[in-house]
Amino acid sequence: MLCVEAMRTELIKLDGVDSDYVFINNINVDEGGKALGSAGKGLRRRRRLGAPSLDVTPGRKGWGSHGDEAKHSQGASDVSGGGGGGGEPPDPAELRGGVLPPLHTPPQYNYDPECARMEAWLDDHQDFVYDYFIRKASRHMVDSWLLSHALPQSLGGGAGAYCGAGMEAGVVPGLVTTPGQHQSSKASSGAATPVRKISAHEFEKGGLLKPIVTTIDGTPTFISPAGAAENVAILAKVRRKSRTELKGLDERQLIFELVKDICNELDVRPLCHKILQNVSILTGADRCSLFLVQGDKESDNRCLVSTLFDVNPDSTVEQMEEKEEIRIAWGSGIVGYTAQSGAMVNIPDAYADDRFNSEIDCMTGYKTRSMLCMPIKDSNGEVIGVAQVINKQQGQCFTPADEKVFESYLQFCGIGLRNAQLYERSQLEVKRNQVLLDLARIIFEEQSTIEQIVYRIMTHTQSLLQCERVQILLVHEASRGTFSRVFDLEVKDLQGDDAESRTSPFESRFPINIGITGHVATTGETVCIADAYQDSRFDPSVDENTPFRHKSILCMPIKNTDGKIVGVVQLVNKFDNLPFTSNDENFLEAFAIFCGMGIHNTNMYEKAITAMAKQKVTLEVLSYHATAPRNESQRLMKMKIPSAQAFQLYDFKFDDFSLDDEGSLKACLRMFLDLDLIGRFHIEYEVLCRWLLSVKKNYRNVTYHNWRHAFNVAQMMFAIITTTQWWKVLGELECLALLVACLCHDLDHRGTNNSFQIKASSPLAQLYTTSTMEHHHFDQCVMILNSSGNQILSNCTPDEYSRVISVLEDAILATDLAVYFRKRGGFFNMVKTQDYELSHEEVREQVRGMMMTICDIAAITKPWPIQKQVAELVAGEFFEQGDIEKEELKITPIDMMNREKKDKLPVMQVGFIDSICLPVYEAFAEMTPDLGPLLDGVRHNRQQWQKLADEAAANKNMPGNNNNNNNYTLNSDRERGGGTNN
Repeated sequence: MLCVEAMRTELIKLDGVDSDYVFINNINVDEGGKALGSAGKGLRRRRRLGAPSLDVTPGRKGWGSHGDEAKHSQGASDVSGGGGGGGEPPDPAELRGGVLPPLHTPPQYNYDPECARMEAWLDDHQDFVYDYFIRKASRHMVDSWLLSHALPQSLGGGAGAYCGAGMEAGVVPGLVTTPGQHQSSKASSGAATPVRKISAHEFEKGGLLKPIVTTIDGTPTFISPAGAAENVAILAKVRRKSRTELKGLDERQLIFELVKDICNELDVRPLCHKILQNVSILTGADRCSLFLVQGDKESDNRCLVSTLFDVNPDSTVEQMEEKEEIRIAWGSGIVGYTAQSGAMVNIPDAYADDRFNSEIDCMTGYKTRSMLCMPIKDSNGEVIGVAQVINKQQGQCFTPADEKVFESYLQFCGIGLRNAQLYERSQLEVKRNQVLLDLARIIFEEQSTIEQIVYRIMTHTQSLLQCERVQILLVHEASRGTFSRVFDLEVKDLQGDDAESRTSPFESRFPINIGITGHVATTGETVCIADAYQDSRFDPSVDENTPFRHKSILCMPIKNTDGKIVGVVQLVNKFDNLPFTSNDENFLEAFAIFCGMGIHNTNMYEKAITAMAKQKVTLEVLSYHATAPRNESQRLMKMKIPSAQAFQLYDFKFDDFSLDDEGSLKACLRMFLDLDLIGRFHIEYEVLCRWLLSVKKNYRNVTYHNWRHAFNVAQMMFAIITTTQWWKVLGELECLALLVACLCHDLDHRGTNNSFQIKASSPLAQLYTTSTMEHHHFDQCVMILNSSGNQILSNCTPDEYSRVISVLEDAILATDLAVYFRKRGGFFNMVKTQDYELSHEEVREQVRGMMMTICDIAAITKPWPIQKQVAELVAGEFFEQGDIEKEELKITPIDMMNREKKDKLPVMQVGFIDSICLPVYEAFAEMTPDLGPLLDGVRHNRQQWQKLADEAAANKNMPGNNNNNNNYTLNSDRERGGGTNN
């Protein structure tokens, strides 16, 4: 090994010379008789005409060159000593100290005579050196060689350049670092990354290539059109001798025909068919079969697969393709034994051999008598298949001559088969790269929403990996192991009527197998399971009460560009009951990388859009609103506040039309005082006054959803919690949150509902996709609470503040009738069964949400004159929105928004009461008799609206104009009769 090391140290990289390495011409003995080296045969590899050679001889201080021209040449001047001054070899101490001697004194190496003779032998036996290096070289040795030959080309820059490129990396040209030497990480980029780069020019050596991007149906794609295997088609045109002609050939001629077949055929299946037919001719066998090895050495699923089975001299490739594939376990049967042992097996009587498996005979009806099996090996001696010939004709056994011919033939077959497999793999690799490039194009082509990007990934994953179900689960940012969103896709989804038009996947249809997905999300490991029910992490309950049954599972983490797990992709049940393979894992891993990048980019895009929309909304709000001035709050705090009885705040029939704006502010202060919220939460009185003024100022001057509506909702909440004494159950903190929520629940209302925001594609609709206006009201509420001089919660503890904000958000969002419809079923059932306890937080949360609804639409419970007047205000605001829709959006508004259909208001009011109001007020009246007056008011007003509807129908007296609710369209985000229009 020392000799090999010494041999490697003779390679010196030069600059400006038309050679990769210099050639050490002579290494002689010094004056003392000590051997300096051998008369080396030289480095034969890649030497070109004019390359310099170095002559190391005794008594010469400098290094010689191949003639004097190299000594004086520009390219070799630094190495050969420039003008011929020569120099002593560098002192090892100087090298250790980091001081590099001049470049014209390169180091010399001393060899003992034994090493010199060994080196000369190695030079004559390059094959041995290559094999020895492959078997014995360590990883460190290979890295050192790469580093030493990846140095920058410009060595003529003097000692400084030499030191920067070589010494910093622990490598000097002509020297190879040993494991004991230090290698700094401050190497040049070339030395640190000896990566082979390729240029587009190199592809031209093989001729003009096809375009990388093609267009199919007007869409650019990286996938080549079908039928691109032109080489195979050309080779197939080469004429092959007929079977009759082949039977008339002797062994040598037949071998020659085989060689031609190998050269002309690159398709594995036709090549194997030719091989077997020739084998049957050579050995006189009745049937032949070929089994190819499938699976890695370390794989438990390694087996042999019948590429072709029962081939005879008259069979065709097309006939063979119709036969079913046969799989034989590794080491099982005679074929498995041959593959495992690598030895030939010749059996005169198959049924007399214990290794013979007669099941195949039973399946095919063909009886096997004699058999000859032989492994097919590649150039490395690895078994890549097994050839089997059965039943020698005329009932004879296979002879040693047959074995010899068979063995000679299969040696060529192994080479041809390996070449065909390599070609097939290269084509598959090209196709795989095309698929991944196309996936990348598809993913990065559309990144507007996370739903669209995930749907594209899922459809292509399912199509490529052929499974029944695909799930993508996005990890919750705040809690690893839990998921914020779950997207799912079934194969039948792609066969539905809406498959072509669908742009987003379904969500949360199927139970989550948290055992496996949670494990992958927390550990980042890939999980591949052939049988889910045999894995302890699988939860069988996900299959209960469903016709679906989990079998095979492949689950893998999705990571962003920073390596952080952002989600999990799970494939369930590969088609044909097959397990997922390593090839599936490789594909899914590539998909997961693209998926992670796509999700990351989409999230960034959505955040950018959200930030822009939020900025636009903020600027719009700030331009319209401002905090109330301090002098107004000081004036308000000096006013005398009448009692709640004077304002009639406890009365469900409270009429705010008798109060002016100043009176409404005083009444709000009285509610805070009577509930003792000011003292309990240490609210500064001036701050409360200024906060109320700021809230009032942040309501726009719209027809209905203005400050007066917010004040009426707050009064109803105050009346309910005091009349029922629920303030004792809810507690002061929740009472504070509910009162603040009522006053702020329609902040900055624009007189238009959620549906209008979506139709108009307003910045608010871009900022909030659900409960658009309610989210905006809450954000405005928090903004005012955090504004200087308006911080009524500043003296709350952190826990109290968090709790108030949480209840406040839920209460404001509950005023969206879409939320009401979603939650009222559980509330009604709870009241009907009387299965509730107000001391439980879950129950109180439901009750609080429904309380916000009955307070928000409480105008429907007021005395008829008040109710009628409020209904006209609501209708007026709706008609204004309808006018905007017709003029600006160019759409026809629904009846309730259409000014031309105002005569249908009574009918629509009846429908509103029946569908929305009566059920919830009946539920509260059942909870407590104290709220019975509200239900009575609703019923009375319904009678009045029904009366008006009947009168309108009678007055019109037109055919087909009956009193039904066909013209009433229930909209989940609207409210009539004194309710919110969100």
